[in-house]
Amino acid sequence: MNCIFCKIIAGDIPAKKVFEDEEMLAFWDIHPKAPLHLLLIPKEHIASMGELAPEHAPLIGRMMVKAQHLAAENGSPEGFRTVVNTGRVGRQEVYHLHLHLLGGPEPLGVSASF
Repeated sequence: MNCIFCKIIAGDIPAKKVFEDEEMLAFWDIHPKAPLHLLLIPKEHIASMGELAPEHAPLIGRMMVKAQHLAAENGSPEGFRTVVNTGRVGRQEVYHLHLHLLGGPEPLGVSASF
């Protein structure tokens, strides 16, 4: 498999990890768009939200709950943003489902109206 996130999960590519368990991994984005920019990924290769099935609901729910805790633990206790790009039109670049967790002090140049 030529998936960069699968290679990170396997340990073939290093990442600055902040959380890992049997189902998911969270690490710092190498091109951050905010002071806090983590990626949460399932360890199972799921290409995008467009490929989710009912059996993935518990995993996706755990990822969302974990995002809340990771935001608080990593410098954004007052709020955060989650983004999941899906497919070409949704501007997905890596075809392994991933949740962007953005936060921290209000980023420069970002309006509060987003």
